[in-house]
Amino acid sequence: MSVAADYRRHLLRHRRGAAVLLACSALEAAPALCSGAFVRAAVDHGFAAGRIDLGAAWLLAFAATAVLGAAGSRIVWSRLGAIVEPLRDALVRRVVRDVLHETAQPRGGPDAAGIARTTQHVEVVRDATAGLLVQGRSLLVAVLAALAGVGALDPVLLWAVAPPVLLALLAFGALLPALARGQRGVALADERAAGEAGAVLAGMRDVVACGAQREALASVRTAVDAQARAAARMATATALRTLVIGIGGLLPVLLVLLAAPSAVASGRLSAGAVLGALVYVTGTVQPALHGLAAATGSVLLRLLVALHRLGEIRPAAEERPAGVAAGADVEVRGLTHRWGEHAEPVLRGLDLDLRPGDHLAVIGPSGIGKSTLAGLLTGTTAPLSGSVRVGGVPVGELDPAQRHRLIAFTPQETYLFAGTVRENLALLAAGAPDERLRTAAEEVGAGELVRELGGLDGPVRHGGAGLSAGQRQLLALARVHASPARIVVLDEAAAHLDGPAEARAERALAARGGVLVVIAHRLASAHRANRVLLLDGRETRLGTHRDLLAESASYAELMRAWSGT
Repeated sequence: MSVAADYRRHLLRHRRGAAVLLACSALEAAPALCSGAFVRAAVDHGFAAGRIDLGAAWLLAFAATAVLGAAGSRIVWSRLGAIVEPLRDALVRRVVRDVLHETAQPRGGPDAAGIARTTQHVEVVRDATAGLLVQGRSLLVAVLAALAGVGALDPVLLWAVAPPVLLALLAFGALLPALARGQRGVALADERAAGEAGAVLAGMRDVVACGAQREALASVRTAVDAQARAAARMATATALRTLVIGIGGLLPVLLVLLAAPSAVASGRLSAGAVLGALVYVTGTVQPALHGLAAATGSVLLRLLVALHRLGEIRPAAEERPAGVAAGADVEVRGLTHRWGEHAEPVLRGLDLDLRPGDHLAVIGPSGIGKSTLAGLLTGTTAPLSGSVRVGGVPVGELDPAQRHRLIAFTPQETYLFAGTVRENLALLAAGAPDERLRTAAEEVGAGELVRELGGLDGPVRHGGAGLSAGQRQLLALARVHASPARIVVLDEAAAHLDGPAEARAERALAARGGVLVVIAHRLASAHRANRVLLLDGRETRLGTHRDLLAESASYAELMRAWSGT
C-alpha cells in the first residue's frame, strides 16, 4: 500500500475527530454568516431609522458572534493533536519499516542524507495536515458562509458575488497540478544541488590532487542553475495563482458597486443591504480567498510533494532483482571485509555453513570484527569480496519482504518505541496472536516484566524510558522469539543481563529451531553453542568448544582468562 493510501486510511479512521472539527466549523462560520446581515439590520433598522441604540445593539450582536467563532477556533486547536500526532507516529513507523526492508545500504555507508530528508518530509506532512485542518477548512467554510449570507440579503447581490468567487476557486483548482509539479521540481533541484555541492566539498582534497577544479565547479554550477530555473518556474506559477485569487476577490466588489446605484434608486435594494454585501466580500470573502490560496498553495503543495517523496523511499530496492530463498541454510564463501582501503581485513576468506538447528557462538577480542560479521550475515553490510547466501540466494538480493520474515537481528542497543507492550513485541510479527507474544515473553524470561508493565496493553515510553538496559533487552529478545524468523543473529543482545538470564534467553531462542548466531558477550555462550567461531586477528577457527580447547592455543588462553584458572 502506498504512503498516500496509508495517509488517507489514517484520516478516515479518525471520523470522531473529524466530526468534532465539523461542529467547530459551524461555530467558526457564525461571524462570516451573520456579519453582513447584522450590519444591514444596524443600518436599515437602526442608524438610518434614527434608532442609534438599536443599531448599536445589532453591532454588539455581531461582536458576540465573533467571540463565538473564536471559541470554535480554540476547540479546533485543542482537538487537533488527537488526529495529527497519531498520523505522524504512523508515518514514522511506515518509513522505518520501509527503510529496514532495504536490501543494501547505499555505497559508502548509511544514507544520512536520505534519513534527513525522510525526517523532514514526515514533519512536513504532520504540519501541513494540521494547517489544512485548521486554516484550509475554516477559510473554505467562511467563503461558503459568506456566500450564503449574501444570498440571504438579496439574490441579485448573490449573482454579482458568487460567479467570480466560484470561477476563481475553479481556476485555482486547475492550477494546483502545475503548482504541485513546480514544488516537487524545486524540492528535487534543491536536493541535487545539495548533493553535488556536498560531494565536491567532501572530496576537495581529491579534486585538487587530480586538478579537477574546473570540472567540479561545472557540476555544481549546473545543479545550481537547474535549481534557479525550477525556482523561477515556481515563481511564475505562484504569480498566476495570486492573479486568479486577486480577481476573484476584487471583481465582486466592482460588480456590487456597479449594480448598487440603480438598485438603491429603484428601491430594489436598501443601502444597508449593499453595505452588508460589501462587508461580506471585503471582510470575509477576500481575506478567506487570500488565506485559502496561501494555505492551499503552499501547505497543500508541500503535503503532496512530501507524500510523493516518502513514497519514493523504497523504489530503488523494489526495482532491484529480488530473489526468493529456498530455505534457511546460510552459506558463506571466501568472505573478506576491511574498513578502509589500506586497513587490515577484519575478516579474511571465511567459509561457513549453517543449517537449521545450528547454534553458533562467535567470540574474540573487542573490535576484532564480530559485529561486522553480524552485518554481513544479515545483509546490512556488503562484503569487500566473497558471498553470503541464504537459501541459495545472495543475502543482498533477497526479496525485502521475505528477508524481513526470514532474518531477525538484535543489536546491543535495543530499540523500543512509544506504544504498548503488544505493539513493541509484535514489531517483527505483525498480527501475531496475544498468546504467542505472552509465550515468547515467558520463554526468554520477560514474563514477569510484561506483567509489571501492565500486560500486553501496558505502556512503553519512547526509547524504553524508565526501563533498565537489561529490561529493554528482555523485551527485544521476546520480540525476536515471537517473530517468524528462521535465522536469528544476536549482537551482544543480552550483554546487560546477568549470566542465568542470558543463558535462559539463548536456550529459548535455540529451541525455536532455525539458525541462531550469538555474538558473545560472555564466553559462557560458547559452552551452550554446538559450534564456536573464533576471531582473534591471527586465525579464524571453527569447531566445537571441546575441539577448540584442544586445537587452538588462542581459544584455550581466552577460556583460562575468563574462568580465572
